[in-house]
Amino acid sequence: MCGIVGYTGPDPALPIIIEGLSRLEYRGYDSAGVALRLDGAEGSIWSCRRVGKLAELTAAVSDAPDGPHLGIGHTRWATHGRPSEANAHPHADCSGRLALVHNGIVENFHSLRARLEGHHELRSETDTELLAHLVEERLAAGDDLPAAVRAMMREIEGSLAVAVVHADDPELLVAARRVSPLVAGVSDGAAFVASDIPAILPYTRDLYVIEDDRVVELRPGSVRVTDLDAVEVQAPARHVDWDLEEAEKGGFPDFMLKEIHEQPTAVEETLRGRTADGGRIVLDELRLTEDELRDVNKVFVVACGTSYHAGLVSKYAIEHWTRLPCEIDIASEFRYRDPVLDTRTLVVGVSQSGETADTIAACRYAKRLNARVVAVSNVVDSSMARDADAVLYTHAGPEIGVAATKTHVAQIVALQTLALYLAQVRGTLYPSEIEDLLVELHRVPELIEAQLDQSDVIRGVAEQFADVRDFFFLGRGVGFPVALEGALKLKEISYVRAEAYPGGEMKHGPIALIEPGTVVIGVATRSHIRAKTLSNIEEVRARGATIVLVANEGDEEAASLADHVFEVPQTAELFSPAVDVIPLQLFAYWVAKARGNDVDKPRNLAKTVTVE
Repeated sequence: MCGIVGYTGPDPALPIIIEGLSRLEYRGYDSAGVALRLDGAEGSIWSCRRVGKLAELTAAVSDAPDGPHLGIGHTRWATHGRPSEANAHPHADCSGRLALVHNGIVENFHSLRARLEGHHELRSETDTELLAHLVEERLAAGDDLPAAVRAMMREIEGSLAVAVVHADDPELLVAARRVSPLVAGVSDGAAFVASDIPAILPYTRDLYVIEDDRVVELRPGSVRVTDLDAVEVQAPARHVDWDLEEAEKGGFPDFMLKEIHEQPTAVEETLRGRTADGGRIVLDELRLTEDELRDVNKVFVVACGTSYHAGLVSKYAIEHWTRLPCEIDIASEFRYRDPVLDTRTLVVGVSQSGETADTIAACRYAKRLNARVVAVSNVVDSSMARDADAVLYTHAGPEIGVAATKTHVAQIVALQTLALYLAQVRGTLYPSEIEDLLVELHRVPELIEAQLDQSDVIRGVAEQFADVRDFFFLGRGVGFPVALEGALKLKEISYVRAEAYPGGEMKHGPIALIEPGTVVIGVATRSHIRAKTLSNIEEVRARGATIVLVANEGDEEAASLADHVFEVPQTAELFSPAVDVIPLQLFAYWVAKARGNDVDKPRNLAKTVTVE
């Protein structure tokens, strides 16, 4: 996610802000900027923004005015608007006397922009700039800065953490939060605000956790918190004993476990702003007309690795909900098999980075054959997104761990949303059916959260298998891609052999490898073919395999076949992979830890594969 740093106090603000932003670089970003309140008869705002690494900004501010003691800084991970200097933060109001930085997504972006256009000079493509103009309007109506920020918060739908400074006040820094994280701190006559603890850890270890719909007034040495009705409230205090590395990881031992625990938020952000009144899906980034989508008569999904497994889940959803034939291809093979493509073909390329060489090449090949191409990516303005006719962004935030976790689940949810949108456009589902499915899809974050509470139970099972060298994963229907992903995660970070098969394929050869002591992990949650899955489990159990099952809570029949059960809550069958994969991520993680492996940097692997 983006990074925010703000400072007001006796020392020069710029070095503190730049250092704080450098401590947030691990979060990922594509541009950076600062705004400082300059002294003078009436005061003014000086700002600087640059695309690229923080070093670009640091070089650009080398000639910044000396002495400002109030300022804000930002590192941006693009959501609305491509990475550019115009879209980088901070953003100003029309007068240039107000500067604002923002993390999050404004869901009512389009209606707000339509209202503000013609009344304000809009200089960017971002949702953030609109916040600055909303505050500007309230200041013009007579509000002071904290009241203006409260009014802006009441008008915004979505997630946000903001920090605002104004030339009229040499000491006041105002911040606010809803969903997106924000902390504040006080030390030696100074006050700090940041989106994450590492930014201000060198200056104070006594922090205030800012809760949802709170507005913070920071002055040198003081922090005042109010709700949206201007009633002063007590912010929860927290003392932090972490070192910097621990703070970057949010207190988790490594980035992978942190990112596994970020999955509920990643799914929420991926779904945010994509449902309009009446339960209709709105995909603003898609850029293909409904007539163009109605003309489609076949879908291909192309991807690699973990993204391929998410794509395989989408094949089931697209065919079931839209009745369109859907093929799923490993991107590195797609263009070499001479696929039949034309203007009525929709090709969906899936890549967390948007820079995967094989997937980019597959999408470019499809475009040369006049197919319509949709990119599904976690990175705004990635190569794949720029090349495509349309793009659907996941909003999982940067992922540091090499083995994908939160981006995988976000891809599943984004692709399912795309499948429902196709069904909506093509009229293959009733509006009431889509609305019901969306209600269930929005439950997925809480179901994932419930799974994360089982981490210690899964750890206990995983540690029993730390010395096992061979695992088999079985699944049927949408459980098969979950089995594939579980096996891949175990291979990636535990360095053991793990193979996944459709359950019915075991009797066609692989069952010859089953003997006493072999570990078989089955995905056996409730589905229309659950009985057949359990029959396949019976077959390997009868030959002496040790059985670990992912099964729904309270499923005594499945539990009776297993030596160990990872219970998961039940959801709609086509949504279940986003929930069922969680215990398999945790199982792989704890096996790897028991084997002493570096889960964040597994051997021989790279985060983004940029060569064929």
